[in-house]
Amino acid sequence: MAALPEIHSELQSGHPAEDMTEPDPLVARYLAHVRVERRLAARTVTLYELDLMKLAEYAKSASVELLKVQTSHIRRWVAQMHSGGRSGRGIALILSGWRGFYVWLGREGLIASNPVQDVKAPKAAKPLPKALSVDDAVQLASFQNEAQDLWLEARDAAMVELLYGSGLRVAELVGLDAVATATSRGWVDVQAAEVHVLGKGGKRRSVPVGQKALDAVNAWVLIRKTPVAGVFIAHDAINNIVKNTPKSTDKHALFLGRNGTRLTAQSIWQRLKRRSLQAGLAVPVHPHMLRHSFASHVLQSSGDLRAVQELLGHSQIATTQVYTRLDFQHLAKAYDAAHPRAKVKTKPS
Repeated sequence: MAALPEIHSELQSGHPAEDMTEPDPLVARYLAHVRVERRLAARTVTLYELDLMKLAEYAKSASVELLKVQTSHIRRWVAQMHSGGRSGRGIALILSGWRGFYVWLGREGLIASNPVQDVKAPKAAKPLPKALSVDDAVQLASFQNEAQDLWLEARDAAMVELLYGSGLRVAELVGLDAVATATSRGWVDVQAAEVHVLGKGGKRRSVPVGQKALDAVNAWVLIRKTPVAGVFIAHDAINNIVKNTPKSTDKHALFLGRNGTRLTAQSIWQRLKRRSLQAGLAVPVHPHMLRHSFASHVLQSSGDLRAVQELLGHSQIATTQVYTRLDFQHLAKAYDAAHPRAKVKTKPS
């Protein structure tokens, strides 16, 4: 119950009136019901009272009795609350109180239907995807761990470059093969400077690969089957492992683990988290953060939302549009940092 005062303050802000007046007789009966028969806590009853007094105020402003409120009224009042800045969660809490009131009225035989029953609160805005700044992304991609053996370093560097340089999903990275075969889900075409992947919904797409990523992939391919610093992943060893595993595509996998099998998504998450902290970034990085960073940085540079949609493999432009919000954040920060009028402080009156 400790969170109730916080919810209480949210429910109060922005309502049509602030003063506590005597509740409508029907509301008073319902509050007595929840207090005595349902034995709800005093704070909860107070919250119900606040919500229902506001309901009565809305009804009064619309010249409609509480018993004659229709779904259209409820929807209109929800829209008013939302346009007034009420959060989706706050509206959902209010609707819950109103719904319970009308359920009780129905049980009392005072109404035929519940006007709140099919009304839902507006969906809460989805949080913005987390993206690195350009400086942090470049710092991670340029990082070289000299303390790590050459085999692991070459592999991890190539993974970072492809995730950030081409915006791949981690599943798409996992599915890449070193050479294209009839069963390959994806591969890097070094000559064409493209990576071909099998994305969501079984849709294939091709994404350009930058020179830095190509260099990293080439460096990894050269060392991929070479025993280095005690790590023996020779071609014969891979074939021996494959004979004893149902994953027959492992011998072609571009990114291998120490045991010669295809690297898993979980392993890539762990390796990237560790590498980002070693590179000195303030927060641990996960693969999808690099995909978000790729999209955000391409959009900042080009302004071409359709191109970003194709590069990411989104079927709907609406999915890609979230990055325009990230781009606006970037522009707003640039304005605040650079414009001479952005930091002008007003003198206190």
